[in-house]
Amino acid sequence: MNVLLAVRMYVSKMIQDSGPGMKVLLMDRETIGIVSVAYAQSEILQKEVYLFEQIDKSGHGPVMKHLKCVVFLRPSQENVQLLASELKSPRYGVYYIYFSGIISKASIKVLAESDEQEVVREIQEFYADFFAVGPHLFSLNLEKPIQGMEWDPNSLQRSVQGVVSVLLSLKKNPIIRYHSFSSLARRLAENIRDTILKESSLFHFHRGESVPLLLILDRRCDPITPLLNQWTYQAMVHELLSIKNNRVSLVGVPGAPKDMSEVLLSAEQDEFYANNMYLNFGDIGQTIKSLMDEFQAKAKSHQKVESIADMKAFVENYPQFKKMSGAVTKHVTLVGELSRLVTQHNLLEVSEAEQELACQEEHSQSLTKIRRLLATDQIRDLDAARLVFLYAIRYNKHPSKDIVGLVELLRRRGTPVRLIDCVENMLRYASPVETTGSSFLTTKDVTKITEKIFKGLKGVENVFTQHSPVLKEIIDNMIKGRLSEEAFPVVGAESTSGRIQDVVIFMVGGVTHEESFAVHQFCRSNTGIRIALGGTLIHSSQSFISDVEAAVKHLTAGNAKYPHNSAPSGSGRHSKLT
Repeated sequence: MNVLLAVRMYVSKMIQDSGPGMKVLLMDRETIGIVSVAYAQSEILQKEVYLFEQIDKSGHGPVMKHLKCVVFLRPSQENVQLLASELKSPRYGVYYIYFSGIISKASIKVLAESDEQEVVREIQEFYADFFAVGPHLFSLNLEKPIQGMEWDPNSLQRSVQGVVSVLLSLKKNPIIRYHSFSSLARRLAENIRDTILKESSLFHFHRGESVPLLLILDRRCDPITPLLNQWTYQAMVHELLSIKNNRVSLVGVPGAPKDMSEVLLSAEQDEFYANNMYLNFGDIGQTIKSLMDEFQAKAKSHQKVESIADMKAFVENYPQFKKMSGAVTKHVTLVGELSRLVTQHNLLEVSEAEQELACQEEHSQSLTKIRRLLATDQIRDLDAARLVFLYAIRYNKHPSKDIVGLVELLRRRGTPVRLIDCVENMLRYASPVETTGSSFLTTKDVTKITEKIFKGLKGVENVFTQHSPVLKEIIDNMIKGRLSEEAFPVVGAESTSGRIQDVVIFMVGGVTHEESFAVHQFCRSNTGIRIALGGTLIHSSQSFISDVEAAVKHLTAGNAKYPHNSAPSGSGRHSKLT
Protein backbone atom coordinates (compact mmCIF):
# COMPACT_ATOMS: atom_id res chain seq x y z
CA MET A 1 0.00 0.00 0.00
CA ASN A 2 2.95 2.32 -0.69
CA VAL A 3 1.88 4.67 -3.51
CA LEU A 4 5.32 6.28 -3.76
CA LEU A 5 7.04 2.92 -4.13
CA ALA A 6 4.50 1.91 -6.80
CA VAL A 7 5.36 4.96 -8.93
CA ARG A 8 9.10 4.51 -8.39
CA MET A 9 8.88 0.87 -9.50
CA TYR A 10 6.97 1.83 -12.65
CA VAL A 11 9.50 4.54 -13.59
CA SER A 12 12.43 2.25 -12.86
CA LYS A 13 10.95 -0.58 -14.90
CA MET A 14 10.16 1.53 -17.97
CA ILE A 15 13.75 2.80 -18.09
CA GLN A 16 15.22 -0.63 -17.33
CA ASP A 17 13.10 -2.42 -19.97
CA SER A 18 14.54 -0.22 -22.72
CA GLY A 19 17.91 -1.88 -22.10
CA PRO A 20 21.41 -0.39 -21.79
CA GLY A 21 22.46 2.71 -23.69
CA MET A 22 21.79 6.45 -23.73
CA LYS A 23 18.13 7.43 -23.39
CA VAL A 24 15.81 10.41 -23.62
CA LEU A 25 12.70 10.60 -21.42
CA LEU A 26 9.77 12.16 -23.33
CA MET A 27 6.89 13.27 -21.08
CA ASP A 28 3.98 15.71 -20.87
CA ARG A 29 3.44 18.49 -18.32
CA GLU A 30 1.72 16.21 -15.82
CA THR A 31 3.92 13.15 -16.11
CA ILE A 32 6.98 15.40 -15.63
CA GLY A 33 5.50 16.31 -12.23
CA ILE A 34 4.55 12.70 -11.45
CA VAL A 35 8.13 11.51 -12.12
CA SER A 36 9.83 14.46 -10.38
CA VAL A 37 7.86 13.87 -7.18
CA ALA A 38 8.97 10.22 -7.08
CA TYR A 39 12.55 10.60 -8.35
CA ALA A 40 15.29 13.19 -8.05
CA GLN A 41 16.83 14.17 -11.39
CA SER A 42 20.22 12.91 -10.21
CA GLU A 43 18.70 9.44 -9.68
CA ILE A 44 17.25 9.41 -13.19
CA LEU A 45 20.62 10.44 -14.64
CA GLN A 46 22.20 7.39 -13.00
CA LYS A 47 19.89 5.24 -15.13
CA GLU A 48 21.50 6.48 -18.38
CA VAL A 49 18.77 9.05 -19.06
CA TYR A 50 20.63 12.09 -20.36
CA LEU A 51 17.87 14.18 -21.85
CA PHE A 52 14.37 15.19 -20.71
CA GLU A 53 11.82 16.53 -23.18
CA GLN A 54 8.21 17.74 -23.02
CA ILE A 55 6.18 16.38 -25.90
CA ASP A 56 4.34 19.62 -26.74
CA LYS A 57 7.68 21.47 -26.99
CA SER A 58 9.82 18.85 -28.71
CA GLY A 59 8.62 19.00 -32.34
CA HIS A 60 11.56 20.96 -33.72
CA GLY A 61 14.36 19.33 -31.76
CA PRO A 62 17.46 17.78 -33.36
CA VAL A 63 17.45 14.23 -34.80
CA MET A 64 19.44 11.90 -32.51
CA LYS A 65 19.09 8.36 -33.82
CA HIS A 66 21.71 7.08 -31.35
CA LEU A 67 19.31 7.69 -28.44
CA LYS A 68 16.51 5.43 -27.25
CA CYS A 69 13.30 7.28 -26.42
CA VAL A 70 11.32 6.25 -23.34
CA VAL A 71 7.87 7.87 -23.64
CA PHE A 72 5.71 8.37 -20.54
CA LEU A 73 2.43 10.19 -21.19
CA ARG A 74 -1.09 10.54 -19.87
CA PRO A 75 -3.51 8.79 -22.28
CA SER A 76 -5.18 12.01 -23.47
CA GLN A 77 -6.32 12.59 -27.03
CA GLU A 78 -3.94 15.56 -27.33
CA ASN A 79 -0.95 13.46 -26.26
CA VAL A 80 -1.86 10.66 -28.68
CA GLN A 81 -1.95 13.15 -31.57
CA LEU A 82 1.38 14.72 -30.54
CA LEU A 83 2.99 11.29 -30.25
CA ALA A 84 1.55 10.23 -33.63
CA SER A 85 3.23 13.28 -35.20
CA GLU A 86 6.51 12.36 -33.47
CA LEU A 87 6.34 8.78 -34.81
CA LYS A 88 5.68 9.91 -38.39
CA SER A 89 9.02 11.75 -38.34
CA PRO A 90 10.96 9.98 -35.59
CA ARG A 91 13.93 11.84 -34.14
CA TYR A 92 15.21 8.92 -32.09
CA GLY A 93 16.30 5.38 -32.91
CA VAL A 94 13.62 3.38 -31.09
CA TYR A 95 10.61 4.20 -28.90
CA TYR A 96 9.35 2.48 -25.74
CA ILE A 97 5.90 3.92 -25.03
CA TYR A 98 4.17 3.86 -21.63
CA PHE A 99 0.82 5.43 -20.75
CA SER A 100 -0.03 6.39 -17.17
CA GLY A 101 -3.59 5.07 -17.48
CA ILE A 102 -5.94 3.03 -19.61
CA ILE A 103 -5.45 3.71 -23.33
CA SER A 104 -8.23 3.07 -25.85
CA LYS A 105 -7.86 0.63 -28.76
CA ALA A 106 -8.65 3.50 -31.14
CA SER A 107 -5.65 5.47 -29.82
CA ILE A 108 -3.36 2.45 -30.21
CA LYS A 109 -4.55 2.10 -33.82
CA VAL A 110 -3.69 5.77 -34.49
CA LEU A 111 -0.17 5.21 -33.14
CA ALA A 112 0.27 1.96 -35.09
CA GLU A 113 -0.71 3.68 -38.34
CA SER A 114 1.74 6.52 -37.61
CA ASP A 115 4.66 4.14 -36.99
CA GLU A 116 5.56 3.85 -40.67
CA GLN A 117 9.29 3.41 -39.94
CA GLU A 118 8.60 0.73 -37.30
CA VAL A 119 10.52 2.43 -34.52
CA VAL A 120 8.09 1.47 -31.72
CA ARG A 121 9.34 -1.50 -29.69
CA GLU A 122 6.72 -1.51 -26.97
CA ILE A 123 3.42 0.05 -25.82
CA GLN A 124 2.27 -0.59 -22.26
CA GLU A 125 0.05 0.84 -19.53
CA PHE A 126 1.94 1.69 -16.34
CA TYR A 127 -0.60 2.96 -13.80
CA ALA A 128 1.13 6.00 -12.32
CA ASP A 129 -1.49 8.66 -13.02
CA PHE A 130 -1.18 10.50 -9.70
CA PHE A 131 1.33 12.53 -7.68
CA ALA A 132 2.77 10.29 -4.95
CA VAL A 133 3.76 12.92 -2.38
CA GLY A 134 4.68 10.29 0.21
CA PRO A 135 4.34 6.55 0.92
CA HIS A 136 0.69 6.95 2.02
CA LEU A 137 -0.23 10.33 0.48
CA PHE A 138 -1.18 11.19 -3.10
CA SER A 139 -2.73 14.14 -4.91
CA LEU A 140 -4.20 14.85 -8.34
CA ASN A 141 -3.14 18.54 -8.24
CA LEU A 142 -6.62 19.66 -9.32
CA GLU A 143 -7.42 23.25 -8.41
CA LYS A 144 -11.08 24.31 -8.25
CA PRO A 145 -12.53 20.94 -9.36
CA ILE A 146 -16.01 21.89 -8.10
CA GLN A 147 -17.88 24.73 -9.80
CA GLY A 148 -21.26 25.84 -8.42
CA MET A 149 -21.38 22.68 -6.28
CA GLU A 150 -21.14 20.53 -9.42
CA TRP A 151 -18.15 18.62 -10.76
CA ASP A 152 -16.16 20.36 -13.46
CA PRO A 153 -16.46 17.61 -16.14
CA ASN A 154 -12.71 17.51 -16.85
CA SER A 155 -11.90 17.33 -13.13
CA LEU A 156 -14.39 14.48 -12.65
CA GLN A 157 -12.83 12.52 -15.49
CA ARG A 158 -9.32 13.20 -14.15
CA SER A 159 -10.39 12.11 -10.65
CA VAL A 160 -11.83 8.85 -11.96
CA GLN A 161 -8.63 8.16 -13.92
CA GLY A 162 -6.41 9.08 -10.96
CA VAL A 163 -8.22 6.92 -8.38
CA VAL A 164 -8.50 3.96 -10.81
CA SER A 165 -4.76 4.29 -11.43
CA VAL A 166 -4.07 4.17 -7.68
CA LEU A 167 -6.19 1.01 -7.34
CA LEU A 168 -4.43 -0.68 -10.28
CA SER A 169 -0.96 0.29 -9.06
CA LEU A 170 -1.76 -1.18 -5.63
CA LYS A 171 -3.52 -4.18 -7.24
CA LYS A 172 -6.81 -3.65 -5.37
CA ASN A 173 -10.38 -4.39 -6.46
CA PRO A 174 -12.27 -2.71 -3.62
CA ILE A 175 -15.71 -2.29 -2.22
CA ILE A 176 -16.63 1.36 -2.79
CA ARG A 177 -18.36 3.50 -0.15
CA TYR A 178 -19.05 7.23 -0.14
CA HIS A 179 -20.40 10.11 1.95
CA SER A 180 -24.18 9.87 1.60
CA PHE A 181 -24.82 13.62 1.91
CA SER A 182 -22.57 14.35 -1.06
CA SER A 183 -23.80 14.06 -4.64
CA LEU A 184 -20.19 14.83 -5.64
CA ALA A 185 -18.83 11.79 -3.77
CA ARG A 186 -21.66 9.59 -5.06
CA ARG A 187 -21.07 10.56 -8.67
CA LEU A 188 -17.33 9.90 -8.42
CA ALA A 189 -17.95 6.56 -6.69
CA GLU A 190 -20.42 5.45 -9.38
CA ASN A 191 -18.10 6.50 -12.22
CA ILE A 192 -15.19 4.61 -10.68
CA ARG A 193 -17.40 1.54 -10.26
CA ASP A 194 -18.49 1.77 -13.91
CA THR A 195 -14.84 1.93 -15.01
CA ILE A 196 -13.92 -1.11 -12.87
CA LEU A 197 -16.80 -3.11 -14.41
CA LYS A 198 -15.89 -1.99 -17.92
CA GLU A 199 -12.22 -2.89 -17.40
CA SER A 200 -12.93 -6.04 -15.38
CA SER A 201 -10.03 -7.89 -17.04
CA LEU A 202 -7.61 -5.47 -15.33
CA PHE A 203 -9.21 -5.87 -11.90
CA HIS A 204 -8.72 -9.61 -11.55
CA PHE A 205 -6.95 -9.32 -8.18
CA HIS A 206 -7.83 -11.94 -5.57
CA ARG A 207 -9.50 -10.38 -2.53
CA GLY A 208 -8.84 -13.02 0.11
CA GLU A 209 -10.25 -12.83 3.65
CA SER A 210 -9.95 -9.04 3.93
CA VAL A 211 -11.70 -7.03 1.23
CA PRO A 212 -10.04 -3.75 0.17
CA LEU A 213 -12.10 -0.59 0.67
CA LEU A 214 -12.25 2.62 -1.34
CA LEU A 215 -13.84 5.34 0.80
CA ILE A 216 -14.80 8.56 -0.98
CA LEU A 217 -15.33 11.57 1.28
CA ASP A 218 -16.41 15.17 0.74
CA ARG A 219 -14.29 18.03 2.08
CA ARG A 220 -17.49 19.71 3.34
CA CYS A 221 -17.67 17.18 6.18
CA ASP A 222 -14.77 19.14 7.73
CA PRO A 223 -14.19 22.70 6.47
CA ILE A 224 -12.33 23.52 9.70
CA THR A 225 -9.10 21.55 9.29
CA PRO A 226 -7.86 23.41 6.14
CA LEU A 227 -8.43 26.78 7.88
CA LEU A 228 -6.17 26.12 10.87
CA ASN A 229 -2.52 27.09 11.26
CA GLN A 230 -0.32 23.99 11.38
CA TRP A 231 2.59 23.22 13.72
CA THR A 232 4.30 20.15 12.28
CA TYR A 233 7.32 20.83 10.08
CA GLN A 234 5.89 19.59 6.76
CA ALA A 235 2.48 21.22 7.29
CA MET A 236 4.02 24.55 8.37
CA VAL A 237 6.24 24.73 5.31
CA HIS A 238 3.22 24.07 3.08
CA GLU A 239 1.03 26.62 4.87
CA LEU A 240 3.59 29.44 5.09
CA LEU A 241 5.88 28.82 2.09
CA SER A 242 3.88 26.37 -0.10
CA ILE A 243 5.13 22.97 -1.30
CA LYS A 244 4.44 22.20 -4.98
CA ASN A 245 5.46 18.73 -6.17
CA ASN A 246 7.87 18.43 -3.22
CA ARG A 247 9.55 21.72 -4.10
CA VAL A 248 9.62 24.96 -2.10
CA SER A 249 10.44 28.35 -3.61
CA LEU A 250 12.77 30.50 -1.51
CA VAL A 251 12.65 33.49 -3.86
CA GLY A 252 12.31 36.61 -1.71
CA VAL A 253 13.18 34.82 1.54
CA PRO A 254 15.57 37.07 3.53
CA GLY A 255 19.01 35.51 3.93
CA ALA A 256 18.37 32.59 1.56
CA PRO A 257 21.53 31.61 -0.40
CA LYS A 258 21.53 32.93 -3.96
CA ASP A 259 22.01 29.43 -5.36
CA MET A 260 19.00 28.14 -3.40
CA SER A 261 16.00 29.75 -5.10
CA GLU A 262 14.17 26.42 -4.91
CA VAL A 263 14.71 23.43 -2.61
CA LEU A 264 13.55 19.83 -2.72
CA LEU A 265 11.60 18.53 0.28
CA SER A 266 11.30 14.79 -0.19
CA ALA A 267 11.41 12.16 2.53
CA GLU A 268 12.83 9.81 -0.10
CA GLN A 269 15.83 12.07 -0.81
CA ASP A 270 16.35 13.87 2.51
CA GLU A 271 17.02 11.84 5.66
CA PHE A 272 16.65 14.81 8.03
CA TYR A 273 13.28 15.72 6.52
CA ALA A 274 12.12 12.09 6.63
CA ASN A 275 12.92 11.92 10.35
CA ASN A 276 11.46 15.31 11.28
CA MET A 277 8.59 16.10 8.88
CA TYR A 278 5.96 15.27 11.53
CA LEU A 279 7.83 16.89 14.40
CA ASN A 280 6.23 19.85 16.20
CA PHE A 281 7.82 23.20 15.46
CA GLY A 282 8.82 23.60 19.10
CA ASP A 283 11.08 20.53 18.80
CA ILE A 284 12.58 21.38 15.41
CA GLY A 285 15.04 23.89 16.90
CA GLN A 286 16.74 21.18 18.95
CA THR A 287 17.02 18.76 16.02
CA ILE A 288 18.43 21.54 13.81
CA LYS A 289 21.06 22.21 16.51
CA SER A 290 22.01 18.51 16.56
CA LEU A 291 22.31 18.54 12.75
CA MET A 292 24.55 21.62 12.95
CA ASP A 293 26.76 20.06 15.65
CA GLU A 294 27.21 16.91 13.56
CA PHE A 295 28.05 18.94 10.48
CA GLN A 296 30.58 21.12 12.32
CA ALA A 297 32.32 18.02 13.71
CA LYS A 298 32.68 16.63 10.17
CA ALA A 299 33.81 20.01 8.84
CA LYS A 300 36.63 20.14 11.44
CA SER A 301 37.81 16.64 10.50
CA HIS A 302 37.97 17.73 6.83
CA GLN A 303 40.21 20.66 7.72
CA LYS A 304 43.04 18.32 8.76
CA VAL A 305 44.42 17.30 5.37
CA GLU A 306 48.08 16.71 6.15
CA SER A 307 48.96 13.47 4.40
CA ILE A 308 48.15 11.42 1.30
CA ALA A 309 45.87 9.24 3.45
CA ASP A 310 44.01 12.37 4.66
CA MET A 311 43.58 13.52 1.05
CA LYS A 312 42.25 10.11 0.04
CA ALA A 313 39.78 10.09 2.93
CA PHE A 314 38.67 13.65 2.10
CA VAL A 315 38.02 12.80 -1.59
CA GLU A 316 36.07 9.66 -0.63
CA ASN A 317 33.93 11.50 1.91
CA TYR A 318 33.49 14.75 -0.01
CA PRO A 319 30.21 13.86 -1.81
CA GLN A 320 28.60 12.89 1.50
CA PHE A 321 30.02 16.03 3.14
CA LYS A 322 28.71 18.21 0.30
CA LYS A 323 25.26 16.58 0.58
CA MET A 324 25.18 17.16 4.32
CA SER A 325 26.28 20.77 3.85
CA GLY A 326 23.36 21.34 1.45
CA ALA A 327 20.88 19.71 3.87
CA VAL A 328 22.08 21.86 6.78
CA THR A 329 21.84 25.08 4.73
CA LYS A 330 18.39 24.14 3.41
CA HIS A 331 16.81 23.29 6.75
CA VAL A 332 18.42 26.15 8.68
CA THR A 333 17.07 28.51 6.00
CA LEU A 334 13.58 26.97 6.10
CA VAL A 335 13.29 26.85 9.89
CA GLY A 336 14.69 30.37 10.17
CA GLU A 337 12.08 31.69 7.74
CA LEU A 338 9.25 29.83 9.49
CA SER A 339 10.38 31.31 12.80
CA ARG A 340 10.51 34.80 11.29
CA LEU A 341 6.98 34.51 9.87
CA VAL A 342 5.56 33.10 13.12
CA THR A 343 6.93 36.10 15.03
CA GLN A 344 6.18 38.73 12.39
CA HIS A 345 2.53 37.70 11.97
CA ASN A 346 1.86 36.83 15.63
CA LEU A 347 0.86 33.31 14.59
CA LEU A 348 1.13 31.81 18.08
CA GLU A 349 -1.66 34.03 19.38
CA VAL A 350 -3.69 33.60 16.19
CA SER A 351 -3.34 29.81 16.40
CA GLU A 352 -4.37 29.76 20.05
CA ALA A 353 -7.56 31.64 19.13
CA GLU A 354 -8.19 29.22 16.24
CA GLN A 355 -7.80 26.18 18.48
CA GLU A 356 -10.19 27.65 21.06
CA LEU A 357 -12.76 28.20 18.31
CA ALA A 358 -12.32 24.68 17.01
CA CYS A 359 -12.21 22.76 20.28
CA GLN A 360 -13.79 24.70 23.14
CA GLU A 361 -17.21 26.13 24.07
CA GLU A 362 -16.25 29.66 25.07
CA HIS A 363 -18.29 31.97 22.83
CA SER A 364 -17.86 35.28 24.65
CA GLN A 365 -14.17 34.64 25.36
CA SER A 366 -13.45 33.71 21.73
CA LEU A 367 -15.42 36.69 20.43
CA THR A 368 -13.49 39.11 22.66
CA LYS A 369 -10.17 37.62 21.58
CA ILE A 370 -11.05 37.78 17.87
CA ARG A 371 -12.18 41.41 18.13
CA ARG A 372 -8.88 42.30 19.79
CA LEU A 373 -6.82 40.47 17.16
CA LEU A 374 -8.76 42.05 14.28
CA ALA A 375 -7.94 45.46 15.71
CA THR A 376 -4.17 44.85 15.54
CA ASP A 377 -2.05 45.57 12.49
CA GLN A 378 0.43 42.79 13.24
CA ILE A 379 -1.72 39.92 11.99
CA ARG A 380 -2.20 39.36 8.26
CA ASP A 381 -5.53 39.92 6.49
CA LEU A 382 -5.56 36.21 5.66
CA ASP A 383 -5.31 35.28 9.36
CA ALA A 384 -7.93 37.86 10.33
CA ALA A 385 -10.34 36.47 7.72
CA ARG A 386 -9.69 32.87 8.77
CA LEU A 387 -10.59 33.70 12.37
CA VAL A 388 -13.91 35.14 11.18
CA PHE A 389 -14.52 32.09 8.95
CA LEU A 390 -13.98 29.76 11.90
CA TYR A 391 -16.18 31.86 14.18
CA ALA A 392 -18.96 32.04 11.57
CA ILE A 393 -18.97 28.26 11.00
CA ARG A 394 -18.79 27.51 14.71
CA TYR A 395 -21.28 30.02 16.08
CA ASN A 396 -23.65 30.54 13.15
CA LYS A 397 -26.55 29.20 15.28
CA HIS A 398 -25.50 30.86 18.55
CA PRO A 399 -28.11 33.33 19.92
CA SER A 400 -25.43 35.92 20.79
CA LYS A 401 -23.37 35.62 17.62
CA ASP A 402 -21.85 38.73 16.09
CA ILE A 403 -20.74 37.66 12.62
CA VAL A 404 -21.85 41.01 11.22
CA GLY A 405 -19.75 42.94 13.71
CA LEU A 406 -16.67 40.89 12.86
CA VAL A 407 -17.26 41.39 9.15
CA GLU A 408 -17.43 45.13 9.79
CA LEU A 409 -14.10 44.96 11.65
CA LEU A 410 -12.60 43.21 8.60
CA ARG A 411 -13.85 46.09 6.44
CA ARG A 412 -12.41 48.70 8.79
CA ARG A 413 -8.97 47.15 8.72
CA GLY A 414 -9.01 47.23 4.91
CA THR A 415 -9.24 43.47 4.36
CA PRO A 416 -9.55 42.65 0.62
CA VAL A 417 -13.19 42.43 -0.50
CA ARG A 418 -12.59 38.89 -1.79
CA LEU A 419 -11.85 37.66 1.75
CA ILE A 420 -14.80 39.58 3.23
CA ASP A 421 -17.19 38.07 0.69
CA CYS A 422 -15.81 34.65 1.51
CA VAL A 423 -17.42 34.74 4.98
CA GLU A 424 -20.78 34.04 3.37
CA ASN A 425 -19.15 31.63 0.90
CA MET A 426 -17.71 29.63 3.80
CA LEU A 427 -21.09 29.39 5.52
CA ARG A 428 -22.77 28.16 2.37
CA TYR A 429 -19.96 25.66 1.75
CA ALA A 430 -20.10 24.39 5.35
CA SER A 431 -23.86 23.72 5.19
CA PRO A 432 -23.98 20.69 2.87
CA VAL A 433 -27.68 19.94 3.32
CA GLU A 434 -28.67 23.48 2.31
CA THR A 435 -26.03 23.86 -0.39
CA THR A 436 -26.77 20.61 -2.21
CA GLY A 437 -30.49 20.35 -1.55
CA SER A 438 -29.75 16.72 -0.67
CA SER A 439 -32.34 14.60 1.08
CA PHE A 440 -29.66 12.41 2.67
CA LEU A 441 -29.18 14.59 5.75
CA THR A 442 -31.59 15.99 8.26
CA THR A 443 -30.88 19.10 10.33
CA LYS A 444 -30.00 16.77 13.19
CA ASP A 445 -27.38 15.04 11.01
CA VAL A 446 -25.80 18.38 10.07
CA THR A 447 -25.58 19.26 13.77
CA LYS A 448 -23.81 15.94 14.41
CA ILE A 449 -21.29 16.68 11.65
CA THR A 450 -20.62 20.13 13.13
CA GLU A 451 -20.15 18.63 16.57
CA LYS A 452 -17.60 16.18 15.17
CA ILE A 453 -15.72 19.00 13.45
CA PHE A 454 -15.25 20.81 16.72
CA LYS A 455 -14.57 17.79 18.85
CA GLY A 456 -11.05 18.26 20.22
CA LEU A 457 -8.72 15.73 21.79
CA LYS A 458 -9.21 15.48 25.53
CA GLY A 459 -6.15 15.78 27.72
CA VAL A 460 -3.92 17.33 25.07
CA GLU A 461 -1.34 19.52 26.75
CA ASN A 462 -0.22 21.50 23.73
CA VAL A 463 -2.77 24.26 23.17
CA PHE A 464 -1.75 24.53 19.50
CA THR A 465 -2.47 20.90 18.64
CA GLN A 466 -5.80 20.30 20.38
CA HIS A 467 -7.72 19.91 17.14
CA SER A 468 -8.38 16.49 15.68
CA PRO A 469 -9.67 16.22 12.09
CA VAL A 470 -13.01 14.52 11.39
CA LEU A 471 -11.12 12.03 9.22
CA LYS A 472 -9.55 10.53 12.34
CA GLU A 473 -12.97 9.67 13.80
CA ILE A 474 -14.16 8.29 10.45
CA ILE A 475 -11.12 5.99 10.30
CA ASP A 476 -11.66 4.86 13.90
CA ASN A 477 -15.30 4.01 13.17
CA MET A 478 -14.37 2.34 9.87
CA ILE A 479 -11.86 -0.03 11.49
CA LYS A 480 -14.32 -0.88 14.29
CA GLY A 481 -17.05 -1.64 11.74
CA ARG A 482 -19.20 1.27 12.90
CA LEU A 483 -19.64 3.14 9.60
CA SER A 484 -23.38 2.92 8.99
CA GLU A 485 -24.53 2.12 5.46
CA GLU A 486 -26.98 5.01 5.73
CA ALA A 487 -24.18 7.54 6.22
CA PHE A 488 -21.68 5.70 3.96
CA PRO A 489 -23.60 3.65 1.36
CA VAL A 490 -21.97 0.95 -0.77
CA VAL A 491 -21.92 1.27 -4.56
CA GLY A 492 -23.46 -1.92 -5.94
CA ALA A 493 -24.84 -4.79 -3.92
CA GLU A 494 -21.63 -5.88 -2.19
CA SER A 495 -21.47 -6.81 1.49
CA THR A 496 -19.51 -4.61 3.89
CA SER A 497 -18.82 -7.47 6.30
CA GLY A 498 -15.31 -8.82 6.64
CA ARG A 499 -12.01 -7.70 8.09
CA ILE A 500 -10.69 -4.34 6.90
CA GLN A 501 -6.98 -4.19 6.17
CA ASP A 502 -6.26 -2.18 3.00
CA VAL A 503 -8.06 1.16 2.56
CA VAL A 504 -7.79 3.90 -0.06
CA ILE A 505 -9.41 7.16 1.09
CA PHE A 506 -10.06 9.89 -1.47
CA MET A 507 -11.27 13.34 -0.43
CA VAL A 508 -13.28 15.29 -3.02
CA GLY A 509 -12.27 18.91 -2.44
CA GLY A 510 -8.75 18.17 -1.23
CA VAL A 511 -6.86 16.88 1.82
CA THR A 512 -4.44 18.48 4.28
CA HIS A 513 -1.11 17.57 5.81
CA GLU A 514 -2.83 17.44 9.22
CA GLU A 515 -5.02 14.61 7.92
CA SER A 516 -1.99 12.90 6.39
CA PHE A 517 -0.29 13.08 9.80
CA ALA A 518 -3.40 11.57 11.42
CA VAL A 519 -3.27 8.64 8.96
CA HIS A 520 0.47 8.22 9.63
CA GLN A 521 -0.13 8.07 13.39
CA PHE A 522 -3.07 5.68 13.01
CA CYS A 523 -1.16 3.21 10.82
CA ARG A 524 1.84 3.35 13.15
CA SER A 525 -0.32 2.34 16.14
CA ASN A 526 -2.46 -0.14 14.14
CA THR A 527 0.16 -2.17 12.30
CA GLY A 528 -2.35 -4.49 10.61
CA ILE A 529 -4.08 -1.58 8.81
CA ARG A 530 -2.73 0.01 5.63
CA ILE A 531 -4.21 3.30 4.40
CA ALA A 532 -3.46 5.40 1.33
CA LEU A 533 -4.89 8.92 1.54
CA GLY A 534 -5.45 11.17 -1.44
CA GLY A 535 -7.46 14.12 -2.67
CA THR A 536 -8.06 16.43 -5.56
CA LEU A 537 -5.37 18.71 -4.03
CA ILE A 538 -3.24 19.02 -0.89
CA HIS A 539 -4.52 22.22 0.68
CA SER A 540 -3.03 25.19 2.40
CA SER A 541 -5.57 27.63 3.81
CA GLN A 542 -5.20 29.86 0.74
CA SER A 543 -5.82 27.09 -1.80
CA PHE A 544 -8.82 25.93 0.25
CA ILE A 545 -10.33 29.44 0.25
CA SER A 546 -9.91 29.56 -3.56
CA ASP A 547 -11.59 26.16 -3.90
CA VAL A 548 -14.51 27.31 -1.72
CA GLU A 549 -14.96 30.46 -3.84
CA ALA A 550 -15.19 28.37 -7.01
CA ALA A 551 -17.44 25.76 -5.38
CA VAL A 552 -20.18 28.19 -4.31
CA LYS A 553 -19.86 30.58 -7.26
CA HIS A 554 -23.02 30.91 -9.37
CA LEU A 555 -25.20 29.37 -6.65
CA THR A 556 -28.43 31.24 -5.93
CA ALA A 557 -27.36 34.17 -3.81
CA GLY A 558 -30.60 34.08 -1.79
CA ASN A 559 -30.72 33.01 1.83
CA ALA A 560 -27.49 33.89 3.57
CA LYS A 561 -26.75 31.32 6.21
CA TYR A 562 -27.18 33.64 9.15
CA PRO A 563 -30.23 35.81 9.95
CA HIS A 564 -30.19 39.52 9.21
CA ASN A 565 -29.37 41.29 12.42
CA SER A 566 -28.20 44.85 12.70
CA ALA A 567 -24.59 45.76 12.24
CA PRO A 568 -22.76 47.72 14.94
CA SER A 569 -24.22 51.11 15.81
CA GLY A 570 -23.42 53.82 13.29
CA SER A 571 -22.29 51.48 10.51
CA GLY A 572 -25.61 51.49 8.67
CA ARG A 573 -24.85 47.96 7.34
CA HIS A 574 -26.82 44.74 7.54
CA SER A 575 -25.75 41.13 7.76
CA LYS A 576 -26.29 40.26 4.10
CA LEU A 577 -22.89 40.48 2.45
CA THR A 578 -22.53 41.86 -1.03
